[in-house]
Amino acid sequence: MESQFGNKIRSLREIQNLLLRQVASILEMDTAQLSKIERGERQAKKETVMKIAVILKVDENELLTLWLADQIYEVVKNDDENALKAMMVAEDSVKYEITKKIR
Repeated sequence: MESQFGNKIRSLREIQNLLLRQVASILEMDTAQLSKIERGERQAKKETVMKIAVILKVDENELLTLWLADQIYEVVKNDDENALKAMMVAEDSVKYEITKKIR
């Protein structure tokens, strides 16, 4: 599966007519590294995701959600039998933590 995060940032970058090297320069990384992130061959750091959101003028939560989804998929992609069950357990845990914070 392709990187949802990588596809999104490539699409946004191209829509805004920004070259890969321009965005890489602003991020202070080399073009090859950003290219690998867009292709899903390398994971960006959370701080980089937030910087990309600013550069591409997009909601950082949208990008963070796609970035996190890609990471979760990487962990569970080879465990067909337990992946969905594990994600449901994790979902319950997240919901529990959210409700604790609301109280």
